[in-house]
This record gives sequence, structure tokens and C-alpha cells, in this order.
Amino acid sequence: MNIITPTADGSNTLYNETIGEHYHSKHGALQESKHVFIDAGLKFATIDLNEISVLEVGFGTGLNFILSFEYCAANNIKLNYTSIEAFPLTIDTIKQTGYAAYVAEEIWTGFISNYPAALKSPQTLLPHCTLEIPHTTLVEYRNDKQFDLIYYDAFSVQHQPEMWSDEIIAHTCSFLKPGGTFVTYAITGKLKRALKACGFTIEKLPGAPGKREMLRAFKVEG
Repeated sequence: MNIITPTADGSNTLYNETIGEHYHSKHGALQESKHVFIDAGLKFATIDLNEISVLEVGFGTGLNFILSFEYCAANNIKLNYTSIEAFPLTIDTIKQTGYAAYVAEEIWTGFISNYPAALKSPQTLLPHCTLEIPHTTLVEYRNDKQFDLIYYDAFSVQHQPEMWSDEIIAHTCSFLKPGGTFVTYAITGKLKRALKACGFTIEKLPGAPGKREMLRAFKVEG
């Protein structure tokens, strides 16, 4: 069962009783999503791009997606967004998060009206945005496509260690283009070693509120 829970910045998250963890930081769901995935990830990766393909691990409530959708719409960037989700939330649960308050009505309506169909096949939300949410586990995910940016937003290693194994990190990174960017809220020695073994360079950045550091990595070209 998932329980709506307020966080320190006033935005809500969900507490997953099965996993024993919140979907976002209790120090601020909205702050964390903006800091880690939008500011350190999307804004950085689109400096010289007018189109971007994003692969997210863990769609969850859709917060990272709607913030990405709004940023790209505001900056005339075409967004192709794929997010793997083994246990998709119901549309009613997503509506209860209150995240409609954080984006334009057009963005929220486009998301909500297409969410059920996006779990089955790619959907065009607006001319400059497509959304696909493969209903599968990460280990079973297969795609010939290469992405510009990966959002790694799985539950923490303490609660879901299998999502942070060397093998699963290597599998995830195989979907990233040479020169592509990988961002996550976590930073551990094991994760850094796994990424370096896949040919990445590592960058430490200040973390979102409640965390000292986060990780951004780049897939070495050639």
C-alpha cells in the first residue's frame, strides 16, 4: 500500500509500505526532483540540444516526467521520454499527489489523459513530447534505442539492493549514447566503481536538501 505523505518543502510523496521507503526525499519531494534530475540532469544535457531522449528508471508518481515536460515545452526542446516501471501506480493515486499545482494545466492534463495508454505504447502528448512507460522490470527491459540522458531514480540500496548491483548498472548504462549523461540522487563507492567499469567519468555535485552529495556521470565517447 502507498500512503500520501507530506515532505519538508510542502510537496507530497508516497510511502511504499512494501518496500519500506518513500518515493522521494522526506526533505522535499519537489526540491529533490528539480535539483537532481532537472537542474543537474536535463538542463545540463540540453545546453546544445533542441531534442533529447530520456530513459528513467522508476517512473513512480511521474514527478520527474512532468517537470521535464514543462521545462522542455518552455524551452522549445522536443522531449522523448521512456520510463521503466515494474509496479505502476493507479491514475487515482497519481492525482492525489497534488503535483498538478507545480506545472501548467496543459502539461498536467496531457500527462493524466495519456498515462494509462503510455503504459502500453508510446503516446504523443503534445507535438514536442512523447511518453512511453514500459511495464516491466529493469532486468527484463530491452530496447535497441540509445538515450541522451538517464535518470536513475530507483529506491535506495538499503531497501532495494538488487537495483544497484554492478550487473544492473551495466545493463542500464548500455542504453546510453557515448557522451551521454547519467544522474542519480545517490553516491556510493560501489556505484562509482560500477560506472567507471562501464567507461564513465564521475562528477560529484552538491546533493538535494538532506543529502551532502549526488552523482553525475558521463559515458566516454569512442
